[in-house]
Amino acid sequence: MGLFDFVGNIGKKIFGKDEDPSKAVTNHIAEDNPGIENVSVTVEDGVAKISGDATSASALEKAILMAGNIAGVESVNVDAVKLANGEQLATEDEFYVIQKGDTLSAIAKKFYGNAAKYPAIVAANKEVIKDADKIFPGQKIRVPKVL
Repeated sequence: MGLFDFVGNIGKKIFGKDEDPSKAVTNHIAEDNPGIENVSVTVEDGVAKISGDATSASALEKAILMAGNIAGVESVNVDAVKLANGEQLATEDEFYVIQKGDTLSAIAKKFYGNAAKYPAIVAANKEVIKDADKIFPGQKIRVPKVL
């Protein structure tokens, strides 16, 4: 399925030098589990390798974003994840990297022509956007094509 790149030096700080990054990222995904059974993550040299059984392509995309938006993770490898029902990871949703000065309403205006549709972006990213007022440059999110 592949390798997904992220900005490694920014993002949510969930582990320090003395903590086990693999355990911290696994626990982070398991807390808000988007639909990955038997999830396990190993983090080595900035690469988070996710394994488990995804209930859908959407669930896998959410897990990718959850792992990739962590400080210290530069890329996410999902080759060891099995997708249910032979689904493919190809999605109609678009990935977007938040830029300096962006707001969710500005992103909604750009993609949908209507700033008031930003709740659709928040809903699609509830695992990585806990507070609509707290997004940051370099954060990668999903922008749903279908509302």
